[in-house]
Amino acid sequence: MTDTMNEPAGLTRKPNIVYVFADQWRRQAAGFRGEDEVMTPNIDAFAAESLVFNHAVSCTPLCSPHRAALMTGTYPQTSGVYTNCKLGADIQLRESDMCIGDALKQSGYATGYIGKWHLDLPEQNVAERPESGAAGWDAYTPPGPKRHGFDFWYSYGTYDEHMTPHYWRDSPEMIQIRQWSVEHETDMALDYLEQRARRREEPFVLFVSWNPPHSPFDQVPDRYKRIYEGRTVKFRPNVRAEGLAAHTGEPFEDGIERLTEYMNDYCAAVTGIDEQFGRLLQKLKELGLADDTLVVLSSDHGELMGAHGLMAKHSWHEESIGIPCLMRWPGHIAAGETDLLFNSVDIMPTLLGLAGLAIPETVEGTDCSGPILGRGGDAPSAAFICTFPGRKDAIEQFAAQGLDNKRYGWRGVRTARYTYVVHRGYSAVDPSFCLRLLYDLQEDPYQMNPLKLQRASQHPVAERLEGQLREWLEAAGDAFIIA
Repeated sequence: MTDTMNEPAGLTRKPNIVYVFADQWRRQAAGFRGEDEVMTPNIDAFAAESLVFNHAVSCTPLCSPHRAALMTGTYPQTSGVYTNCKLGADIQLRESDMCIGDALKQSGYATGYIGKWHLDLPEQNVAERPESGAAGWDAYTPPGPKRHGFDFWYSYGTYDEHMTPHYWRDSPEMIQIRQWSVEHETDMALDYLEQRARRREEPFVLFVSWNPPHSPFDQVPDRYKRIYEGRTVKFRPNVRAEGLAAHTGEPFEDGIERLTEYMNDYCAAVTGIDEQFGRLLQKLKELGLADDTLVVLSSDHGELMGAHGLMAKHSWHEESIGIPCLMRWPGHIAAGETDLLFNSVDIMPTLLGLAGLAIPETVEGTDCSGPILGRGGDAPSAAFICTFPGRKDAIEQFAAQGLDNKRYGWRGVRTARYTYVVHRGYSAVDPSFCLRLLYDLQEDPYQMNPLKLQRASQHPVAERLEGQLREWLEAAGDAFIIA
């Protein structure tokens, strides 16, 4: 697997990799960006030492599909993880897929994973009362091929009780904890770093997957909530507080007062994440690992928080697809900002490229390590984005009309300036529905005034981007219908 010809100049040993990502944390919710009014002093200081990606996006802004793309470097059309791994759906990451953990382990890395996985089949899909105690969408992933090369394992499938989380190691015995999940998982990560510091001759990779600021938003320690208590929120211009709805079907209460509570709790969770991230950085420094470690901070998708009257994710809007992404590797990656388009599928090959390792032939994303290291090379000019109807009621509606739900939803192209979307709907109420939307992000950064088109030929940019979209759909084997 190792290809020394790919090694960055001056690289004498493989870098350690610490990849930290939160769930439902939007790009706008970081203090240094000057958008959401959120306090993140540790992340702000980290940003000053890092390469900050201004155009990092989630190819499918939903938990499991992004995670599958992150792990495999492939789109949901290829991985099969087009919606969440959930109760009643036969969706999971295949054991045969080549994932980043597999590749790094084969290349001599010690591998660890802590936190939310959400890539395994819920156990109650096959057993009413699993030995592990997993319920609903949750799953214990046993040692073996389903862990995709990660040796140290302290994880769970998906479980949204942030103050009373649970985990599994290498047996079905559930480990129940009474501590905020982000803080507890950070404690475990610090222990892992201390263990690895004793074996410096062996590079390591550690993925830390925090669930907050994912809803329920109010499940945050009071010490963070008090920071925002009683605050009047300055919402983005595109926010509508009435008639709040989520494509995921999650219920939300209407009104500016309730939305303010959601936002303040959301920011409290981000501030809590900031404190825990600061602990990780301090531990790397104390252990003398900081200079030898590539640290990446990101998320799996954003949170709409009332933008366009929507909550949660699953839409093509910037608050949904836009994710933070910061990379620090002292002496190798120069601090600053980049307008490089960086998609979910690009993460896996790029991390391997930065480590000087060969990219598996299965990968569909781009190795962006060259531009990141200042050596030139491939830089995507477009990021392809998509979602599929995945709710049970929607799938049943499509099936009742003899339609394949995977041919609907929306598909799009995000460039540095434009977002172009073809939307076919999330239900089969009107299977002939087809809406084309073109957003100029330079002139309309809040996406409040899209150009609505019946045909792409009505606008030259739309025509060009639809051409790229059609080519991508064909290459991906996607049967999405562009009417």
